[in-house]
Amino acid sequence: MSEVSEGSSVHSDTEPREGTVVSIPPRDNFVENQPQQPYDEDDHSGEIREYNGVFEGPEKTLEVCFRKIPGYEASPAVADDEGSLSDGSSSDDQMKGIRRVGLRTLARADLDRICQRARCTILSQVSNRYLDAYVLSESSLFVYPYMIVLKTCGTTTLLRCVATLIELGRRIGLEIDWLGYNRKNFNFPGDQMFPHGSFHQEMDYLYSHRALCERLNGNGYTLGPVTSDHWFVFVADKTCRYSTDNDTDRVLNIMMFDIDQDVAQKFYYDKYQARIHADETEDEAVKRISMEQTKSAGIDALVPGACIDPRAFEPCGYSMNAVLFHSYSTMHITPEEGSSYASFETNQKLSNYTPLISNVVRAFRPKRFVMTLMADEGGLLQMGSNPLFTGSASSAKIAVPTKPSAVAVKATASSASMAGSVSGNTAGSGSFSTPMATYKRCNLASIKVEDDVCCMMGNWVLDEGNEPELVDAKAVEEQRPRGLSVASYLHN
Repeated sequence: MSEVSEGSSVHSDTEPREGTVVSIPPRDNFVENQPQQPYDEDDHSGEIREYNGVFEGPEKTLEVCFRKIPGYEASPAVADDEGSLSDGSSSDDQMKGIRRVGLRTLARADLDRICQRARCTILSQVSNRYLDAYVLSESSLFVYPYMIVLKTCGTTTLLRCVATLIELGRRIGLEIDWLGYNRKNFNFPGDQMFPHGSFHQEMDYLYSHRALCERLNGNGYTLGPVTSDHWFVFVADKTCRYSTDNDTDRVLNIMMFDIDQDVAQKFYYDKYQARIHADETEDEAVKRISMEQTKSAGIDALVPGACIDPRAFEPCGYSMNAVLFHSYSTMHITPEEGSSYASFETNQKLSNYTPLISNVVRAFRPKRFVMTLMADEGGLLQMGSNPLFTGSASSAKIAVPTKPSAVAVKATASSASMAGSVSGNTAGSGSFSTPMATYKRCNLASIKVEDDVCCMMGNWVLDEGNEPELVDAKAVEEQRPRGLSVASYLHN
């Protein structure tokens, strides 16, 4: 019943080369097995389910852009308390006199209502001149003047907040201009609750809101092999997706599975001292342990210059938001063995994402990862050529340092000894061989949807068939930039 959508581009790095971008037909063309429920039935979505030892790490993501309703007189802008700007920007003369407009004028109670519908709660917040970032009990919320991004994991009911978003937007003179929803296929689909029983059910639920907003008449797509990791995308695009206020024309997401167990152990709460002194409060202990986990895993090095808001969970788990000027980065980690997962998403405007991707993968050393990129055409042009999403599979390999095996250590020591006997200096050379793990791209799918939204999705797996390659570690260190700095952002 599904058909490959027109204008799509599909590449498989292993034979056979099958089309893997599928356009999902409207509700009228399929039969949904799950019973439908009213979108406004209650304020407490779904049932509470007991934790069963595994957790659905991959997030559902909802991005909604708003525009001003013609003829509507907006409420006066709300003055910012400069002390609430978490990145210290209030000290800059240019930052003084900040006024919140649009969605940033919503009260905390309104944001709580949105999260309640999705079955999550706000835990903490950081803000700068351009956006507010909230760490949630399940993932993150980002609020711009005219755009909201909500990511939730586990068995949350993300789409049940759509009607609330429509209502709150109209109250402040805004209407939906663009809506996008996406997620990877679930690892534990049977645990999900309405309306997330299937992608068809999710689309049907979105269509049920058309009486509230005609702009929700969009289309659904599937990218990637349906027999393996794949990506669902729904887009309702009635206008240009981005504006100066939103200032986000690309979103990169790295979803890593079966992360290294030594790394995963860093995100168990009981691995850290519960109290360092008798006067330390519980909140202070949580903040301390959260930052200790951040530094122990090297997460802070992935977002240099940004204001970081980390959160450690009991008994295990971790979330982090980081804001830098107009951009956000967010990371969520589920360390349970058997379902371990880590994700990194950012809307940073980079011309080359390869160093950042390599650093993220290096930090967690997963057995496989899925990478998605959603951008408008202008964003793709600014990026130029990206070898990870274009070209052959051989040009899309990613090599990162890995833990040396006993054989590799022995070989490295032997090489260093031989080098020392020739040069007479080993300890001071600062150069030695280190094993590198190689990830190969096994498939790639891309499509252009609606007017100008381009979606790309690829799967990478650890090449375990070959021995780790030994390379010069000093050379690797010299050419490895650590993420995005303030200076590089200003020059982009």
